[in-house]
Amino acid sequence: MTPPFSRALSALVLAASLGLASNATAAGIEVDLDPAQPNRIRAQKVPEAIALLPKDHQFVTSGTFTVATNPGNLPFSIYASDTKTPVGGEPDLAQLVADSLGLKLEVVGVAWPDWPLGVTSGKYDAAITNITVTEARKEKFDFSTYRADLLGFYVPNTSKIEKIAKPEDVAGLKVAVSSGTNQEEILIRWSKANEDKGLKPTEIVYFDDEAVQTLALQSGRIDAYLGPNSTSAFKAARDGKTKLIGTFSGGWPETAEIAVTTKKGAGLADAITAAINAQIANGNYAKVLAKWNLSAEAVKESRTNPAGLPKS
Repeated sequence: MTPPFSRALSALVLAASLGLASNATAAGIEVDLDPAQPNRIRAQKVPEAIALLPKDHQFVTSGTFTVATNPGNLPFSIYASDTKTPVGGEPDLAQLVADSLGLKLEVVGVAWPDWPLGVTSGKYDAAITNITVTEARKEKFDFSTYRADLLGFYVPNTSKIEKIAKPEDVAGLKVAVSSGTNQEEILIRWSKANEDKGLKPTEIVYFDDEAVQTLALQSGRIDAYLGPNSTSAFKAARDGKTKLIGTFSGGWPETAEIAVTTKKGAGLADAITAAINAQIANGNYAKVLAKWNLSAEAVKESRTNPAGLPKS
């Protein structure tokens, strides 16, 4: 668990970087840091989902859905003004699931490496923290999908590049990525494929400092940035300086999905999947994604334990 001082500092730094008070608008995105979240989108009980809960299942706390998440980055989650309550897109999704199942919600902030043991040991009922479905993880966890895992190409609003949809579209471009990521591996493969076809290679550029990278993009020293669509989309909406010109699966060429994660065999996945599908049908799901500028990652339906990214 992050020490209280570190949580407080993180909350203050983030608020300063977004120009936020306890509730403020940043370029059209309202980020409410009130721990009570009075304007959070809520849902009604879904009897069909509740009926799928195992009759003998014991939640961590009776009548409560206890969810682990990793605060630190919007649109996923950050700590509220009390420096201890996680708020953001993932807690909002957790609220829809809890409401659907007729449960109260408790969201617990954890370090990313801590959620797997916390779920398998029964410390948390679920983890909702941008977790991708993989075949390796399916050996220990059950999944209920709720968002596509997308990578996005972003360019300055003034860029003449209109679309990147296939490897040929990055031939000859200067593109920034983070080192050691799957998007770097994908871009390297794309560039090599282009060279094999006699096309110009892609110049891949790395930045240790996000601010320097942003400046390079705005000044035209790089043509585009390739990274997780979720965080880039939020930044684009917040700052109003970049635009999305193409997305593809984070597991390219395989399809990757983000999912609510529960202990394997606990029996919760089918009920959670039904809950999410009910919220997709009634429009609440779309409202939550739109609130955090994640509409591009919407799924048409939630699925229990779909094929995950293969073991390497």
